[in-house]
Amino acid sequence: MKMTANADSERFHSDASKYAAYLETPEGRLRSDLALANLQDFLPLQPKDSLRALDLGCGTGVTAVRLARLGIHVTLLDCSRAMLEIAQRAAQDAGVTEEIALKRGDAAELGNLLHAESFDVILCHNVLEYVDEPGVVLRSAARALRDSSSILSVLVRNQAGEVLKTSIQAGDLAAAENSLTAEWGQESLYGGRVRLFNSDRLRTMLKAASLAVTAKRGVRVVADYLPPQVSRSAEYERIFELERKLGSRPEFAAVARYIHYLAHCPGPVMEGGA
Repeated sequence: MKMTANADSERFHSDASKYAAYLETPEGRLRSDLALANLQDFLPLQPKDSLRALDLGCGTGVTAVRLARLGIHVTLLDCSRAMLEIAQRAAQDAGVTEEIALKRGDAAELGNLLHAESFDVILCHNVLEYVDEPGVVLRSAARALRDSSSILSVLVRNQAGEVLKTSIQAGDLAAAENSLTAEWGQESLYGGRVRLFNSDRLRTMLKAASLAVTAKRGVRVVADYLPPQVSRSAEYERIFELERKLGSRPEFAAVARYIHYLAHCPGPVMEGGA
């Protein structure tokens, strides 16, 4: 998983293989595949081999490697040595090591680790849930964007999705009611806590970081609640296509398990905005 500044970070250092295994599950694949597909809709309109991307809290490098396959040069930043080792092996297996640069460091220290105005694309996927000061990370990421055509991709756990998960999946009505106003939820993979966001809060944080919203998407709207007779593996492509349609519609995106915002530094009007 990701770069963290809080006391829970040890879980990501000690068992990176558990996160790697999760990303191979249909749920993990959907989260990564949908986020990447959304991002590709809004990549800067210039030759991909000239783009420079930063994957904040890159984890095992799944998304970074796929961007590198497009010819994009990607810097992977994570505080976990174990995660970076897995990411390095993934890059080697994919034959994209020349497009990959690995750097160990914490999200909270981004401003001191990399130069300002250096990247056309920055990924901040499932990082803000774990850092002590999400606003600081967003402000540092904004300063690292090259110009107004650059894009910041932010994926976070959705508070509304937590309400549905606890009521529909777990059948825990008390937990569902508590989740309506809870700022923290429980993460099932490692057993620690995870910060929850809603759209208003995230938009406010983006605005405070001098970022404007390009588009909003929902990730995993209904996939987590499909009945057992629907095979997540055999029907993966159909589920993916349905999720893409649902995630682009505000009424469904509002209750997705994850909120995905694409943002940019204000400037000339961008094509393809939402």
